[in-house]
Amino acid sequence: MSELSINLSDFKVHETDTGSSSVQIARLTERINHLTDHLSIHKKDVSSRRGLLMLVAQRRKLLDYTKRTDEERYNGLLKSLELRR
Repeated sequence: MSELSINLSDFKVHETDTGSSSVQIARLTERINHLTDHLSIHKKDVSSRRGLLMLVAQRRKLLDYTKRTDEERYNGLLKSLELRR
């Protein structure tokens, strides 16, 4: 259902990067897309819906942090992950 394929190496700051905000946002987006697809099939899965809302909130906090610290990277993330703000 979700057509956005995320390559994490595009978001890494350096070769062994696993924890920068851009990588975390990309991984959260991947999980959010997966859960969104799951919930479109399983409409009564309340536990997964709650998890989805928590992931969205966590991604929102990381995006706010990235915007505060590096606005150029923030705009690149929005464009490459096809997020709207």
